[in-house]
Amino acid sequence: MATLIVLLVFVLFLGAILTGGYNKKYLERMRENWLWSWITTVDHKRIGILYLIGGGFFFAVAGLEALLIRIQLMFPDNSFIVGDTFNQLFTMHGTTMLFLVALPILFGFMNFVVPLQIGARDVAFPFLNNLGFWLYISGGLLLNLSWLFGGAPDAGWTNYATLALNDYSPGPGVNYYVLGLQIAGLGTLMSAINFITTIVNMRAPGMSYLRLPMFTWTTFVTSALIMFAFPPLTAGLFMMMFDRIFGANFFTTTGGGNVTVWQHIFWIFGHPEVYILILPAFGVFSDVISTFSRKRLFGYHSMVFAVVLIGFLGFMVWLHHMFTVGLGPVANSIFAISTMAIAVPTGIKIFNWLFTMWGGRIRFTTAMLYAAGFIVSFVMGGVTGVMLGVVPADLQFHDTYFVVAHFHYVIIGGTVFGIMTGFYYWWPKMFGTVLNEKLGKWNFWLFFFGFHLTFFPQHFLGLNGMPRRVYTFEANKGLETGNLVSTIGTFLMTIALLILLYNVAKSIRKGEPASGDPWDGRSLEWAVSSPPPAYNFAQTPRVRGLDAWWLEKVQGDGKLKPAEPLGPIHMPSPSYLPFIMAVGFFISGFGFVFHSWQVGALGLVVVFVTMYIRSFEEDHGFHIQPDELKPQGVES
Repeated sequence: MATLIVLLVFVLFLGAILTGGYNKKYLERMRENWLWSWITTVDHKRIGILYLIGGGFFFAVAGLEALLIRIQLMFPDNSFIVGDTFNQLFTMHGTTMLFLVALPILFGFMNFVVPLQIGARDVAFPFLNNLGFWLYISGGLLLNLSWLFGGAPDAGWTNYATLALNDYSPGPGVNYYVLGLQIAGLGTLMSAINFITTIVNMRAPGMSYLRLPMFTWTTFVTSALIMFAFPPLTAGLFMMMFDRIFGANFFTTTGGGNVTVWQHIFWIFGHPEVYILILPAFGVFSDVISTFSRKRLFGYHSMVFAVVLIGFLGFMVWLHHMFTVGLGPVANSIFAISTMAIAVPTGIKIFNWLFTMWGGRIRFTTAMLYAAGFIVSFVMGGVTGVMLGVVPADLQFHDTYFVVAHFHYVIIGGTVFGIMTGFYYWWPKMFGTVLNEKLGKWNFWLFFFGFHLTFFPQHFLGLNGMPRRVYTFEANKGLETGNLVSTIGTFLMTIALLILLYNVAKSIRKGEPASGDPWDGRSLEWAVSSPPPAYNFAQTPRVRGLDAWWLEKVQGDGKLKPAEPLGPIHMPSPSYLPFIMAVGFFISGFGFVFHSWQVGALGLVVVFVTMYIRSFEEDHGFHIQPDELKPQGVES
């Protein structure tokens, strides 16, 4: 009852905001507040930065969880964190890293960079962009509140039935999982729709598909993958929610359900998710390697073909996660072959990057070091992936630390290295200062060696029989040294990330100012000031070829060619409605976690009232006049 009263008071507060929104003087006062201006922003660049902040926060949470896991496994028969607490810890670490860290940070780069790379002034649906971000934050906070109220999910990040059903996980933890990820997943789907529409419809004149930078291409294919991969996950979470909260029997075997169906649903999403995470990183590496090798990307057309082929084949390999389920030799053989086949387009990309570097005038900035380190690390992860694709071998490797090592070599050696590369590469464009290169190189080498020190020994731990998801191990089984070294590596990675945080703080306080084109870049984002103006381009540029900005520097006068006369620029107005809608979803999710139908319905009422208000809103934005514009071209 007390919870209901608090929520009613909060809804009255929201109502005051909604009502006040129609008072122009009230709205103008709120817009002057810096915090409110960030909450209500529809500028794709600001939303990109918000994704980086949100992803960075959850990265810190998930990193702390990983550190606690490794401290527990540092010595045999340790009792630092045991039993169900350890189960919650590794479940939340995997869930947070996969759903709330990797993809959202990549979304931050996509939001900031893609409209600039295609010569657009914003994304296609600015309102939807803001809503997608706040739904992500809403779902992420709901999921992590489980630590404070009732206990965190404890069924593993894959949330396998029957382990995740009420009989084996009776607390509210898995409810947080299914509801938090549904809310965050809605935001992800909205972002994918937005990126696809933006890239298809808002490219500058002359920017054909085969002139798109590779990061934009990978964003396009990734968004298409999200459109096909996330609906199965949403359906599975919906069914799991009905099993747990409403007494349905989709996966409950005693009621005629089938637990294998959950595995199919999850991995139909789960394996394309790996490519959803790695393809944007491929795009980052392509742009960075080309820039710092001072060469056009080798085999651009084959790279585009390889990205599309990876996206297509990514949906044909999910069963290799289920080789031990017992689906038979025919199914296992087909998916083993498709698993081998997907290595081909990935190999094409590796050789293209190497040939781009071959003969180039390479500058080993921190971003380039991370790109070079990725090639070594990711190839090692790819080799062990092919090993896991061999069915008889997988029967031995399955559910051992060998799989943990492979997975982290792909996700950290690929996605996280890509995030680091993009962070150092685009930081000057985002914030107008350059990160300290000396600190950056300390960050890279400590992170690189710490990563390999952590996960390389885990291959041998798995081969020696150490199972996954155990909170302890016995002495004198040949597992002590590998676990100790692995934990030491985790401390090195932690130190590296602390150096990165110090570098960021130092850059914000007194960083060296960045010009519009500090790296002598090749794509259009380097043709505007750092940071870019709100409207991106005073005049929509005309693109004359691949590497559009490099072409203008080499063959032109170092200025973009306008495709339109100088005139007023239409800009969308900020909106508080996405934030209110996300709060409504949060309230509803919190209510359903504890089977409080009244609170759940109350949150949905907030959502639908906000949608109703949005339907009748007649704000057509505003215009920036020509005398307010900055000159076209690079500004220091």
